[in-house]
Amino acid sequence: MRVKLRPITGVLLFDKPVGPSSNAALQGVKRLYRAEKAGHTGSLDPLASGLLPICFGEATKLSTYVLSGDKGYRTIARLGIRTDTLDADGLLIAERPIGDLSAEQIDTALQAFRGDIDQVPPMYSALKRDGVALYELARQGVEIDRAPRRVRIDRLALVEWTPPFLVLDIDCSAGTYIRSLIDDLGEALGCGAHVHALRRTWAAPFDHPQMHDWAALESQTGNFAGLDARLIPIETLVRSMPQVAITEADLLPWGHGNPVTVNAAPITDVIAVMGPEGWLRGIARCTDGHTLKAVKVMKRTSA
Repeated sequence: MRVKLRPITGVLLFDKPVGPSSNAALQGVKRLYRAEKAGHTGSLDPLASGLLPICFGEATKLSTYVLSGDKGYRTIARLGIRTDTLDADGLLIAERPIGDLSAEQIDTALQAFRGDIDQVPPMYSALKRDGVALYELARQGVEIDRAPRRVRIDRLALVEWTPPFLVLDIDCSAGTYIRSLIDDLGEALGCGAHVHALRRTWAAPFDHPQMHDWAALESQTGNFAGLDARLIPIETLVRSMPQVAITEADLLPWGHGNPVTVNAAPITDVIAVMGPEGWLRGIARCTDGHTLKAVKVMKRTSA
């Protein structure tokens, strides 16, 4: 018997456990909700846990905007050992003594990694070269040159130093590789390092997320009202964007992707278009201060 899927729309702030890939976590949650359509915003390595926003239905059209937001992590670095994947899942490639490193020496080294920095992406990453993921090349023993990328570290705070483990809190721009950051820090300290554990604590626009773990969701199996109560409205995804409201008369042409006219719209490539009832109706660009040209159109029948 074929399972009937549900056309739900909303966002789940899922607390991904250590172990499954982001896609495996997504598929498990999607099955539990019996959702027609779902996608995640921002992959976490199997080693990592924490915030994985999962978008259902029309919310999947907004995943690009969530991916580009800042993020926060707590990581445990293991000093003295480098691995090929730059984390605890990899093979040991070098082991060096830590010496008598003090918290003060570590904090001094951290200063060089705060602010705007250039970072070389790791070979074990999903970035592609000529259509092939770098991690696939790495598994074949192939290493290629990677151009450094500019990232921003807003906060890099020493939480605890219990040799050989170092606990750090990190707030950073999208695209920052924590594994590369820890590997670079280990080289700066002269002993090497890798990520022993990693947890994403927040991701814009969710700066104080109330996350739901698998056990809590699984306890509601079959209780779709209980599961749906854990979803947050898609309007939360655009709360930091400039917004304009359109009228009831504009809804039909807008729903067909046609431009609509408003008064005093911001001139920008990203505007959240709100309906008269306060629902998000899509994303627009505006080049003249009054004409909204559709980028994304939301098909909404309920909040």
